[in-house]
Amino acid sequence: MTSATTETTPILRIYDSLTRQKQVFEPLDPEHVRLYVCGPTVYDYAHVGNARPVVVFDTLVRVLRHLFSMVTYVRNVTDVDDKINARAKESGEPISVITARTHQAYLDDMGALNAAKPDVEPRATEHIAEMIVMCESLIAQGFAYEAEGHVLFSVASYGDYGKLSRRNRDEMIAGARVEIAPYKKDPADFVLWKPSEDDTPGWDSPWGRGRPGWHIECSAMSTRYLGENFDIHGGGSDLVFPHHENEIAQSCCANAGSSYAKYWMHNGHLMVEGEKMSKSLGNFVTVHELLEKWPGEAIRLAMLGTHYHQPINWTEDNLKQAKETLDRFYSALRQTIHCKPRDMAVPGGVLGALCDDLNTPLAIAELHELVTQLNKTDPGHTHALAKARAKVMAAASLLGLLQQDPDAWFTGDADEDEAAEIDALIARRVEAKKNRDFAMADKIRDDLKERGIVLEDGKNGTSWKRG
Repeated sequence: MTSATTETTPILRIYDSLTRQKQVFEPLDPEHVRLYVCGPTVYDYAHVGNARPVVVFDTLVRVLRHLFSMVTYVRNVTDVDDKINARAKESGEPISVITARTHQAYLDDMGALNAAKPDVEPRATEHIAEMIVMCESLIAQGFAYEAEGHVLFSVASYGDYGKLSRRNRDEMIAGARVEIAPYKKDPADFVLWKPSEDDTPGWDSPWGRGRPGWHIECSAMSTRYLGENFDIHGGGSDLVFPHHENEIAQSCCANAGSSYAKYWMHNGHLMVEGEKMSKSLGNFVTVHELLEKWPGEAIRLAMLGTHYHQPINWTEDNLKQAKETLDRFYSALRQTIHCKPRDMAVPGGVLGALCDDLNTPLAIAELHELVTQLNKTDPGHTHALAKARAKVMAAASLLGLLQQDPDAWFTGDADEDEAAEIDALIARRVEAKKNRDFAMADKIRDDLKERGIVLEDGKNGTSWKRG
């Protein structure tokens, strides 16, 4: 638990997709909270939809670390997959090169959104042995079978199959887009292990050279790092079925007595300008592309403006509004940068909102009010000013916002020479105004404006920012 706490710490409640109710969060071990979130398949740049669970669960982890003494956050990397194989054939690049490059790009892009790396980030290819052992256990217990080099999970053998998605059999078969193969005992059965062609990655196994199915990867890696039972499993709503449904089945059956994850959390899907994102519609947006135009914090704030459980409509206007909001926040910090930092508890309104099923829209509204209070504080009362500023910083930190130096936020990528030149021009303008040479002062201001640099005269002198 962090050293700075509110007087009365609120109870954390989260919406559990399994029970479809908001539940009081009670970890299996109050001294150690454990959560697993499905991570990227690394074959290309992450799109904005991929970024939403990253921001959501990064925020959740921030709240958990504030409330509990120890948190272990695991997010996997899928680096063996048919999409990766296809990309390698198209490009002629080795698979290892593609996955290394795209994984690093993913980390860079998510880092720009102020999302910290998980405590553990296991790669599928480094845990094949655990997947094979899990397959063997499922076969031995009668929950899976081998057929023509495949290992398949027998859905009929697990009576609770479908409890997460609450779909009937026909819906499950249609929703999973299952392959109707002659070696399957039942069309609903899903692949745990499959043969590899000569030109695709493969590993030796009791069933011949092959590679794992997608679902078994997360079960094996979550069990390896968090145990047979852990607290929270998260991901996008598109993963509820079949991926998470299959994870529950194979994990509970492989580990007798296991209930796998205690709570399930899913973020809503993302639309772009009111339409489903797709390359065919020309609205497929990567985070990498967005970062060329928008600050990462603006992207994060735009995402947090919608409750994680709800669908989000991703628009240019929302990004613009988020950028303007952050300009206001950073301006308040810039005007009070002289205040000495001090420790401050997270204000109760912000923490209370986040503890109510991660209600980020309400938390952001509370942050707006804290910034308003900071702006209204008498600049002559330095103690009160420092306290108000500290409240803003403590609240923003829990949301992953206002993590930059205020001057850097406004000046952007200006190098030292350009910054020194602008500062010199500002000094000349100040001198011109002292000498009542207002024409020169206005010319300096207008020349800078033509370069996209806006001057702001304030209580503590003149500052500048990119227009």
